Amino acid sequence: MQIHDIQPIHKAKKSKRVGRGGKRGTYSGHGIKGQSSRAGRKMQPSIRELIKRYPKLRGYRYIRFGESMAEVNIGILDKNFQSNDLVTAKILLEKGLVNLYKGKLPGVKILSQGETTKKLNISGCEISKVAKEKVEKAGGAIEKAPRHKKQ
Repeated sequence: MQIHDIQPIHKAKKSKRVGRGGKRGTYSGHGIKGQSSRAGRKMQPSIRELIKRYPKLRGYRYIRFGESMAEVNIGILDKNFQSNDLVTAKILLEKGLVNLYKGKLPGVKILSQGETTKKLNISGCEISKVAKEKVEKAGGAIEKAPRHKKQ
């Protein structure tokens, strides 16, 4: 008997046919067991869960309420205006108390923080109830503004 005549008793065991393809060995990056290691697996992408959490906003180009409104307090008007001065959105912009919003003049709402002793003539601005009382108490006048529309 010579060495080339010797044959093994058992046939060579074939390796498990898992993964297939690629250069990553037996499991080909699929890991061991479970849904993600099986053929034909289709799992939902994780981004789906993130998309489902987004708020459902109505309409085209949804804009949050109040973004195009500038707020100015009574105390600031008292410091920057003289008695009997006219207060409008345009004048507030010129004095640097209000900034442009997306290249346009924003609507202005006057709030009640602070005090005023000057007679201010407010025109074309929305005003809070308490701020209105303070201006009228000081002897000022308020010309009603048209309701500010959302852009």
